[in-house]
Amino acid sequence: MLVDDDPAENLILRGLIRKITGLKIELHYCETIDDALAFITSGKTVSMVLMDNRLQPQRDFRETVPAMRQSGFIGPIGVISSSLADPYFQKFEDYGVDFRLDKAEMDPTAIEFILREYLTRA
Repeated sequence: MLVDDDPAENLILRGLIRKITGLKIELHYCETIDDALAFITSGKTVSMVLMDNRLQPQRDFRETVPAMRQSGFIGPIGVISSSLADPYFQKFEDYGVDFRLDKAEMDPTAIEFILREYLTRA
């Protein structure tokens, strides 16, 4: 599942995923944390969450990821951001985040690596 308030990011990620041939990937997209929480609590299966660092109006992963964990999601959660320079990224594990990824580093190879790394552990 991708949670990002910019629909263009959904299109970009879908384009990258189409280039991954070794895995069958079904991407769900939610524009808000509330939509993502509703999706998770509806009982639909989600293997991994990619969460944009900042969601409107002014929430970042320090609020959104704990909300996902409190809703019962136990799978891997990765935070994606256009910049990982903020000091709070150094303690991302404290908020229930499994990994972080700079949007500039997102390519089919990186996505496939992350999927294989985190979903084969589950």
